[in-house]
Amino acid sequence: MVKGNKTVAVFGLGFVGLTTALGFAETGCKVYGIDVDEARKESLRNGIIPFHEPHMGEILKRHLGQNFLITDAISDAVQKSTYIFYCVGTPYGIDGSANLTYLFSAIDSTLEAIHDEKFRVLVTKSTIPPSTTAEKILPYVKKSCDKAECVGIANNPEFLREGHCWEDFTEADRIVLGVNDEKSKALLIELYEPMGIPIKCVSHSTGEFIKYLSNTLLATLISYSNEMAEAAEAFGGIEVAEAFCILHMDKRWNNCNMTSYVYPGCGYGGYCLPKDTSAFYAQAEAKGFDAQILKQVIRTNTERPQWIAEQIGRHLGQSSGTVGILGLSFKPGSDDVRDTPAVKIIQELKKLGHQDIIAYDPIAMDEFQQKYPDIEIRYAESLTKVYDESDILVIVTAWEEFRLTPTLGDKEIIDCRYML
Repeated sequence: MVKGNKTVAVFGLGFVGLTTALGFAETGCKVYGIDVDEARKESLRNGIIPFHEPHMGEILKRHLGQNFLITDAISDAVQKSTYIFYCVGTPYGIDGSANLTYLFSAIDSTLEAIHDEKFRVLVTKSTIPPSTTAEKILPYVKKSCDKAECVGIANNPEFLREGHCWEDFTEADRIVLGVNDEKSKALLIELYEPMGIPIKCVSHSTGEFIKYLSNTLLATLISYSNEMAEAAEAFGGIEVAEAFCILHMDKRWNNCNMTSYVYPGCGYGGYCLPKDTSAFYAQAEAKGFDAQILKQVIRTNTERPQWIAEQIGRHLGQSSGTVGILGLSFKPGSDDVRDTPAVKIIQELKKLGHQDIIAYDPIAMDEFQQKYPDIEIRYAESLTKVYDESDILVIVTAWEEFRLTPTLGDKEIIDCRYML
């Protein structure tokens, strides 16, 4: 438990923000949760997690109204807090660069509330490209805040996996603090030290870099695996799934969990890998360095859904049959459909003239319909239903129940996840 009265304000209550808020509440901190999404706040106030994340519902109910308060009174929350965490979105734009609009809006709201001499540390947990804190945030705060001497600036990258957020926060293998002043460093160590997790204090830019170092590696491994799978298809006669499983036996992997990434699929999806790889490449380019591997990573994953759609088209031939899409979330165990390969594959199929598409996902269909209302497809309520109404089946998300697909009959199945 945290010693003394630690008060934290968290801007943004999505996967990262809510996990962070409840994580600190669990250690005994008083936490104020802030979000601009009224529907999300209402859902949380009713004790309902607005997205799929195991264990979080019971944890929310345990702390709601006690250590964790959802507030609209931003000024009051900031004034009472010593720690201000920013967990807002930093989406990537058309040019791939990170959009910092939401982050600076939250910083503005914070600075407007500071009128005393109390020292506070402003901590960016949102993913931001290297040099952002040093070149953008720090100068901005110094210029905009009358009490800049009472404000510390730090970044604290997150390494959460959707579907495992709680365990990844409470049982993290490391905590990274990008912090350049001793007072902020001492305060953040005091906040995190009771969790018993190794703390690594580095410079602002190093903290930002470590997050991208992690995610761009994962993105590169995924791209490598997808490219090798396509090469294997070109050679012919290669048992792709078996080949990768044997690769994973190499003792140099040291029984780590990287096998989830060094395995072919539909291209990376979700929020982090596409966004962070594009943002890192754009930032490197802005600094005068053309990162060719990352450039190819982005290209490979951008083109992967088109390649898959063309494979489906070749199997269908001249037929105008029904395509059954199995899986809409970007990965099993999550209802997240942001940047999901499924939507890209469906769009490519429609470009090729295959209009009759029916889809099934165990938990993500409502989310998919809300996120992509203009995608005209049909939805099935079960695996059996989508099988019965399709001429060809395409496994897009590696849900365990899709392993049963071959037992339903002898229809052709295109296994984009190499799981059968």
